[in-house]
Amino acid sequence: MSGPIVLAAGGTGGHLFPAQALASELSQRGHRLVLVTDRRAGTFGEGLATLESHTIHAGTFRGRGLVKRLRGVVGIIVGLFEARFLLGRLAPAGAVGFGGYPSLPTMFGASGMGVPTVIHEQNAVLGQVNRLMAGRVSAIATSFATTQRVKQPARVTHTGNPVRPAIAALSEAPYTAPEPGGPVRLLVFGGSQGSQIFSRVVPDALSALSEALRARLSVSQQCRPEDLEGVRAHYGEAGIEASLSSFFEDMAERLGGAHLVICRAGASTIAELSAVARPAILVPYPLAVDDHQRANAAALADAGGAWLMDQDGFTPPNLAARLEGLLTEPGTLASAAENARRLGRPDAAHRLADLVERVTGTNGRRTPTLPQEDAA
Repeated sequence: MSGPIVLAAGGTGGHLFPAQALASELSQRGHRLVLVTDRRAGTFGEGLATLESHTIHAGTFRGRGLVKRLRGVVGIIVGLFEARFLLGRLAPAGAVGFGGYPSLPTMFGASGMGVPTVIHEQNAVLGQVNRLMAGRVSAIATSFATTQRVKQPARVTHTGNPVRPAIAALSEAPYTAPEPGGPVRLLVFGGSQGSQIFSRVVPDALSALSEALRARLSVSQQCRPEDLEGVRAHYGEAGIEASLSSFFEDMAERLGGAHLVICRAGASTIAELSAVARPAILVPYPLAVDDHQRANAAALADAGGAWLMDQDGFTPPNLAARLEGLLTEPGTLASAAENARRLGRPDAAHRLADLVERVTGTNGRRTPTLPQEDAA
């Protein structure tokens, strides 16, 4: 019997959500899985909680100051010893890395031991850890058809970015544009670092719309806790129906019901928008490493599935003008939704699992084959 497949991921949602989706698919195929991550992983989802998991030390090269960088190097060295010991005990059939510094020791150790390895890149720019590993791994899975900073194109397979099962389940639902004079459902959300700009700009922009259009709006907006009351009061004064929360438990349902989304451009967000086929106004987080959110947003915007607004130009007047045009032209929204759908890969977990089985030489209970044109 072959050993387990190791999943190595940084402890943030952007790395763990695709790992969780792959874990679900591989588990259904009968594979034993082991997660290697850091201590932050315990805050994300039940899908990984059932897996055998291990935490190892890690570090980053990006610390400011000599002391922080030295600590980062020490963390990486300690993590390498821990990973080699763990992998020696597990004797894995393969290892899949999802980026993030906690994945580096495991993937470096696995490649050095001759274990078949796959890295998955969520963004349109290959991340720093994945760049370090790209020359050592057996295969590179990408979320976007074109990914910047990849120097090994022969190893690349475009699988897409796995989305949560609740999102994938909505992929077949058609997009219905707003009816003339009917309600317009607007969904606004951002990550923990990004929602404050939406709390400042979006209420002012919506308040500047025509009275007839304001009366049709139904807004669902994620806000930081400290912004909730101010945003709620603003919408109340403008006569705009709004549901506000710092966290929506039913985000999949709200996304599926939205006519238009305003959000950041993280990798998981782009994957979910395209899987569910929802048009969006994307405001990339300007401080994202390697400006990867702008590259993500550009991929969807260039395909005609979204509109990109840089944060410098994301002002109430500019947003109001954009919304006035979009919300009074339902055909434009419907066209963007169809373009987003063409970019989507709701079966990305399936495709990624196929690649992992091919690289590791393992066979699960179900082994559908990737279309030939998807292998670069």
